[in-house]
Amino acid sequence: MIQGTVTTHFDEALIDAIFAQVDQCSQPGAAVGIAMDGVPVYRRGFGLAHMELPVVLGPAMRMRIGSTTKHFTALAYLLLCEEGRASLDDPVGQHLDEINEASGRVTMRQLMGHTSGIRDAMTVSMLTNGAPTKVTDADLLAYYQAIEDVDFAPETSWSYNNGGYVLLTAAIERITGETLDTVLRKRIFEPIGMYDTILRRWDDGFVSNSAALHFRAADGRFTRDYMGSEVSGAGGVVSTMDDMLRWLRHMDAPHVGSADSWRLLKEPHRLANGTSTGYGLGLVIGNYRGVETISHAGGVVAGNSQMIKVPAARLDISIAVNRADVNAADLANRIIDVCVEGLDPVIEVPFEKVDCVFVSAADGRVIELQAHGEMQLMGIDGAPGLPVTADEGGNLRLPEIMSFIRQSAKRDGNSLVFTDFGNEDRLVPVTPKPGARLGDRVGHFEAISVAATAWIVEAGEDYRLRIEGRHGRAEYRLSPVTDKIWKAASFGPFGMLGGIVTFADDRRGFEFAAGRMKGMRFTRPR
Repeated sequence: MIQGTVTTHFDEALIDAIFAQVDQCSQPGAAVGIAMDGVPVYRRGFGLAHMELPVVLGPAMRMRIGSTTKHFTALAYLLLCEEGRASLDDPVGQHLDEINEASGRVTMRQLMGHTSGIRDAMTVSMLTNGAPTKVTDADLLAYYQAIEDVDFAPETSWSYNNGGYVLLTAAIERITGETLDTVLRKRIFEPIGMYDTILRRWDDGFVSNSAALHFRAADGRFTRDYMGSEVSGAGGVVSTMDDMLRWLRHMDAPHVGSADSWRLLKEPHRLANGTSTGYGLGLVIGNYRGVETISHAGGVVAGNSQMIKVPAARLDISIAVNRADVNAADLANRIIDVCVEGLDPVIEVPFEKVDCVFVSAADGRVIELQAHGEMQLMGIDGAPGLPVTADEGGNLRLPEIMSFIRQSAKRDGNSLVFTDFGNEDRLVPVTPKPGARLGDRVGHFEAISVAATAWIVEAGEDYRLRIEGRHGRAEYRLSPVTDKIWKAASFGPFGMLGGIVTFADDRRGFEFAAGRMKGMRFTRPR
């Protein structure tokens, strides 16, 4: 880690070159704000705010910032703690007495730090109801009245959990008697002068001075699709790049929130096994090429954002894009590359790209390694494969923009040793069976705790998993990994949704795991 202050260099032409890919007036694009020593030095917009209107993006245009919202919500709760109205170690059930004990006994601190281990109700809803289905925060909260199983015991691992911030939102609203919208506006946004920043819970209405979001279809066309869930404290804020620069400057000498609250926001949690999560209360404390960073990215349907601060360089960056095929975090890292001098070199270690599938005997986790051109992709439990690179010790690691996720994989003979926030799991290789058939595993199943019914049916030469949830339905194409392990992929623009279906040996049921979430159990009705 580079110690002390570092030298910065600003070259407008170099920044312009980074955004050349979106510098046009016929497609969606990006807005960016850069400040040095708290003073804005670069404020630009590239591309259209909306494909139907001749309006270009700019730093004063409202755009979704997604999960960057989380540290605002966490700060709102900390302000209540400062007043003695709440505590970080309050059990969630103290503020939400209607939820099940499995979720009610974890603490507010664990919710905000993603170490609670509870199910993510937002993921449960999207998988069982379909992503476009309209689902309210109250609907998501109701799942926690019935869900009894968990992904892991509190503070034994780390798993990003939007549902935890739905619970946090509800707790803030119960304590204050006000909506989170009002709490954020009165207690954070207006005191800092962020007058264009608001909580926008739905995408199907109209908000003035707002950019639209754009999917990129397989044929290259841009389309308009929205996620149906209400988004509040987990990711509902819309802001401008100008407002976000005001916020980043405020972080250097905050007058909203005590010094202790800001220490807690920035202090990474430590698990029971001693591993640092690199995540505070809604903020990521990371390391990019040898310099410390404070950040939080935000992913939304058909767009994304990045807010990042390099304290040693006095460099602040905020970027939002309104299209699904451009990565704001990558753009921000490239800005750091050209603005900060003396960064550690990027070391590329050559390694053999492979196509392999591994399964954990401990918990059934499935890891798929795919050679994709010059890249090695790694997918966990059916999630889309992410590019990984090898370090000098032969460990496969996620890219720099995701380095706070403490996961790595290393080949050990025929096995794969997967390290997940200090927890080691040995996976064994399996031989794919592309021609496998389900036979008598088809039929009708149910998951009572999430009020979902499933049918596995033949569809010509293929199979489908059809789920009817509390509020909607979802359908997945099933493709075999082995006889009993099948990959589920969603249809349409939300094809990133999916997971792994693992059938029980007794043919009485299956588990549906998806990325960060352990398997939901479906069984045949009695």
